[in-house]
Amino acid sequence: MRERSPGEDGLAALWRARRPSVPPLAHTFRSAYADRWVRFHSLPGSKRYPESEEEYAVVIDRCNTVLDELFTGLDVFVVTMDWSSTPTGPEGFPTPRRELHPDGVHWWTESEEDDPDPEFHTHTRLYADRRRWRRGCVDALLRAVADEALVEVFVTDTDLRRVHHPYDGGADVILATPAERDRFRQRHGGWLSGRSDGL
Repeated sequence: MRERSPGEDGLAALWRARRPSVPPLAHTFRSAYADRWVRFHSLPGSKRYPESEEEYAVVIDRCNTVLDELFTGLDVFVVTMDWSSTPTGPEGFPTPRRELHPDGVHWWTESEEDDPDPEFHTHTRLYADRRRWRRGCVDALLRAVADEALVEVFVTDTDLRRVHHPYDGGADVILATPAERDRFRQRHGGWLSGRSDGL
């Protein structure tokens, strides 16, 4: 069940107060919070893309298992993204964002205008809704992310202490402390990368 809108100004102000080091762009979280970051792969053998309904089920189950551990009993913000070459223009590429996140309220635009040619400017727009976490409530988004139809999706508690950012191939999770990160790594050791950098 969809619930209260987060409010454009309220969530942006909260982000600036709680996480001032980076804008709410999910691909930046891993480096900004490296001491609290862990990456879990979606499929056995670090396979990136599911090719059957059974593999989609594994991807979604792994994500929901971690999401349950992070957010059971809590309200969360669910965040999706689109982008444009102008601040208010149409999406730069078609995605199912509107269909899959119809209650998302625009709350942040992050503009990249360093290039002197306006044709190369980009404006990343973030949308959020607030809902009570329940297992399965973001399954359609998780499947779209697994297919790389959506990017930069993340789920966070309303205090912004913990973040779950699924991507095509796994999920980056930001925990509240390094010790909590270590507990999650141990709990789901079979889902970790074999690489020394954790990627």
